[in-house]
Amino acid sequence: MSTVSPLAPGAFPDMLAVDGVRVATVEAGIRYKGRDDLLLVELVPGAAVAGALTRSLTASAPVEWCRTALASGRARAIVVNSGNANAFTGRVGTAAVAHTVAAAANALGCAEDEVFVSSTGVIGEPLPAESTIVEKLPRLVEALAPGAWEAAARAIMTTDTFPKGASATAMIGGQRVRIAGIAKGSGMIAPDMATMLAYVFTDAAVPQPLLQKLTSRAVERSFNAITVDSDTSTSDTVLVAATGAAGNPEPDVALLRGFARALEAVCRDLAHQIVRDGEGASKFVEITVSGATSARAARRIGLAIANSPLVKTAIAGEDANWGRIVMAVGKAGEKADRDALRIAIGGVEITRGGQVVPDYDEAPVARHMQEQDIVIAVDVGVGRGKATVWTCDLTHGYIDINGSYRS
Repeated sequence: MSTVSPLAPGAFPDMLAVDGVRVATVEAGIRYKGRDDLLLVELVPGAAVAGALTRSLTASAPVEWCRTALASGRARAIVVNSGNANAFTGRVGTAAVAHTVAAAANALGCAEDEVFVSSTGVIGEPLPAESTIVEKLPRLVEALAPGAWEAAARAIMTTDTFPKGASATAMIGGQRVRIAGIAKGSGMIAPDMATMLAYVFTDAAVPQPLLQKLTSRAVERSFNAITVDSDTSTSDTVLVAATGAAGNPEPDVALLRGFARALEAVCRDLAHQIVRDGEGASKFVEITVSGATSARAARRIGLAIANSPLVKTAIAGEDANWGRIVMAVGKAGEKADRDALRIAIGGVEITRGGQVVPDYDEAPVARHMQEQDIVIAVDVGVGRGKATVWTCDLTHGYIDINGSYRS
């Protein structure tokens, strides 16, 4: 089962080493001083890779490269830098990716389309890859070692306040396999996906087409079900690599059910950590919508609630203002029956049949709003569709962080 998400900075979980994966980090001085900001992950030859990338129409040069490289279905290296997104940098950005890919392929003796690159940080600033990343690669190769997950998670942080990691085990045909992942993300977080990078590794042997199918499903139920501020980044990347080092039998869909659940649990754990670390956040909010025309409609309604500044600020102020939830349901653009709408907060039913329940007592709801974890349930009364999304509150801290991000 997956590890418990850290609730405070520095509470990095114990993580499983994954056979066939080695990592190394170094201080490259790209933006930050006195901390590592460059990560290299080495995978054994033949490792399968799957992924999900931002749908932003202003996607970064690294994302465009990963989109092309995923067609090979194999990965030997992942190179990640923080402090500079290498986005909206034109031909210079494309050249920076090319220099990085060529240098990593040469250093590890692999094909260029087996090298994946990610960058996160400020948009619009050229990335001096040759004098930072390429120059540091020999040292990174020498330092490669298994299991250095916390160092890896810290190296990819930007405005994050704590490193994010999760791991799990599963059985495939009687063979135990391991899954471990790291992620970064704190702001510019919304489905499709976020200023969010996530890398998940397993020693399971999983055919690449099945790995891609399982990855897409896990992403949809985790990283694509979170929002901090409704903003989708230029750099969103999720990569899942399977080394095959566990030696499990060639699996079919039935054998992979437990693995699929464990993969989804790791992704969901990482996604929840991102929300808990939302810029300026003080509350973790779970919103479940039922009674919609479809699961997609339910999620759209849930996101309308989760992204509402009025709902988010009410939660920050610990104000049990459920009328703002009514408003958000109405603006979502999906079918909802006003006269059947049901709302509960903290398990306390507030509305039924389109109006406040008789003898509604706000006191227990007000107490729940003072807690760190807030639970909201909404039934819109038109079908059987259901979805859960996760978000955080909106505090002045978000303004403080983003108002001075480049200074």
